[in-house]
Amino acid sequence: MKHRTLRSLRKTIAIAPLLLLPLMAQAHRSFLVPSSTVLSQTANQWVSVDAARGNDLFFFNHNALPLEGLQIISPSGKATDPAKLERFRYKAVFEWQLTEPGTWRAAVVNDGLRVQWQENGQAKRWNGPAADFALHVPATAEKLSVNQVASRVETFVTMGKPSAVTPTGKGLELRFATHPNDLAASETATLTFLQDGKPAPQLKVSIIAGGARWHESTQQMDGVTDDNGSIQVRWPSAGLYWINASTRVAATVAQAKQKSLTYAATLEVLP
Repeated sequence: MKHRTLRSLRKTIAIAPLLLLPLMAQAHRSFLVPSSTVLSQTANQWVSVDAARGNDLFFFNHNALPLEGLQIISPSGKATDPAKLERFRYKAVFEWQLTEPGTWRAAVVNDGLRVQWQENGQAKRWNGPAADFALHVPATAEKLSVNQVASRVETFVTMGKPSAVTPTGKGLELRFATHPNDLAASETATLTFLQDGKPAPQLKVSIIAGGARWHESTQQMDGVTDDNGSIQVRWPSAGLYWINASTRVAATVAQAKQKSLTYAATLEVLP
């Protein structure tokens, strides 16, 4: 389903093109895969989403993606709880009913600490919110390593007419000049990355098509955002694509020295 009214509003933006590079091995990519990304009917619609970490996109061959930070946001901005959520060995599954027409956002969002230390000669690890640091990590911890991590893994589902996707202003995220559910093969889309609500220049971005295990010459597209945080991609073919970016900044909590920001999204490109 294509929305020509959206395409007519696209603006021409000067941005750095992505370069085609050989697919590089990378383990344990986190992703969400919805049962549908575009639904034309606007009543009695449901969506199920698979959430996993996999060595291949989009296959469930490593483990389930933890869903403690799951957020389902309606087109009007309301938070919605999943009607059902199950966790299995290789994937988690959640579903909800779309009660409003427009574009829904499903995301797993986390912002906390990853801590490693030694205690009585034994290696210890803890992940959790900064406010709970003292409750789980002893003051006498040896070889202490503390990293602040903020991550967002998301996808989008539109029922009926698309609606705007509003950035949250927190962490790494995308602002879409081209609607995320209005992407088509052989067309060009503008993606603008934001870091805490501001353009993220010189950010390395990778875009990888799913189904690599079936194609000997599968390629990924790598590029760097311009001064406006924007990048341009011409979709070579229809299918599911995984978009990923990451960076490091100064930590915003006392326990850590640096903060790792990561972003990943699953988008469907239609024929």
